[in-house]
Amino acid sequence: MTSRTAFYFDELCMWHSAGMHALTLPVGGWVQPPAAGGHAESPETKRRLKNLLDVAGISRQLLQCTAEPASRDDLLRVHGAAYLDHFKLVSDAGGGELGPQAPIGPGSYDIACRSAGLAMAAVDAVWRGEVANAYVMTRPPGHHCLPDAAMGFCFLSNIAVAIEAAKARYGIERVAVLDWDVHHGNGTQAIYYQRPDVLTISIHQDGCFPPGYNGSEDCGEGAGLGANINIPLLPGSGHDAYLYAMQRVVLPALARYQPQLIIVACGYDANAVDPLARMQAHSDTFREMTTLLRNFAGQYCAGKLVLMHEGGYSEAYVPFCGLATIEALSGLRSEVVDPLLDFISQQQPCAAMLQLQHQLLDDMAALHDL
Repeated sequence: MTSRTAFYFDELCMWHSAGMHALTLPVGGWVQPPAAGGHAESPETKRRLKNLLDVAGISRQLLQCTAEPASRDDLLRVHGAAYLDHFKLVSDAGGGELGPQAPIGPGSYDIACRSAGLAMAAVDAVWRGEVANAYVMTRPPGHHCLPDAAMGFCFLSNIAVAIEAAKARYGIERVAVLDWDVHHGNGTQAIYYQRPDVLTISIHQDGCFPPGYNGSEDCGEGAGLGANINIPLLPGSGHDAYLYAMQRVVLPALARYQPQLIIVACGYDANAVDPLARMQAHSDTFREMTTLLRNFAGQYCAGKLVLMHEGGYSEAYVPFCGLATIEALSGLRSEVVDPLLDFISQQQPCAAMLQLQHQLLDDMAALHDL
C-alpha cells in the first residue's frame, strides 16, 4: 500500500450551475440580482480550497486523481429509474428546480455523474490498498439526496453510490458513514435506515436543515435498528462540543460497530462565518476531528478512510478548514496560518453552555448504550 493520500478532483465538477440566486433565493420578485457571486453552493469555495492546496505546496505531495463518471447501472443501485430520467430531462432542457432547495443548470446531470464517479474511484482505491486514504472534491454534494428526490443542493447520493458499488464488487460487510456537515445527513440516513450493514452517524446543528429536524431518537428501524445515530448540537456550539461529541459518542460507536471502511461526509459549514448555519467551529476543529478518525482507522480498519466534500459556503474560510483537514489526513503540514483562528477561538461558548452541551451529549451516549 502506498503511504500517499489521494486527492480526487475534476474541473468539470466546478461547472455545475444553480442559476441566478442571491444566496439561496431565486432572483425575481422582491429578490434583487446579486452584484457578484450568486447561489451559496458556488464552485468558489472548492476552487479556492484547491488553489490554497496548490500554493501551499500540499497538492504536489498528494496523489492527484480523476475518474470516469458513474454509469446508470451504478446509480440504479441507489436511485430509481424514474428519478434519474427526470433529472436528465431537466438537465438536458437547460435546468430548473429539481426539488426543495435543489436548482440545477444545463449539464448538471452529467456533472453529478462525474462527482459520483470520483467518489466510487476513491473508495475503490482505498479498499484495494492502492492509496493510504483519500479526499474527494465531490460537487454537486450528495448527503441530502433521497433515493427518488433531490434536496438541499444534492442530486445524487455520492456516498451511497460509492458504497453500493464497492459492496457489489468486494462484498464489504460493514461500512460506517460519519457526517459532520452542519446540516443533517437525511439522505444517507433514509437510504440506510433499515439496513445494519451501514452505520450512519450525523453531527449537525439542531433544527437547521432540514428545517426543525433534531433526530436524536431516530435510531433506525427493522434490521437497521441501532445502526443510525444522530447527534444534534446546540446552535452556537464550537470546538469543544465537536471534540466531545467525537470522543463521547462517535468513536465508541465506531469501536462497537467495527467498520471495515469509514467514509466522512466532510462539510465545513459548521465554521463560525458560514452564512447557512450558526456554529462556532474553526479550522483546528476539523483538523482534530480528522486526526481522531485517522488514528481510529489506523487501529481498527487498516486505515481505510475516505473524506468526501459536502457543504461549506464561506468562500474566504472554507479553504483554511479544508487545508487543515487534508493536512491531518495526509500527515503533511504547510506554512499556512489560519488568519481567523485566534478570532474564532475567542468566541467560543462559555463554561455554562459547555456544561449543558456535555450533559446533552452524555444523554445521547446513554441512549445508545455507549
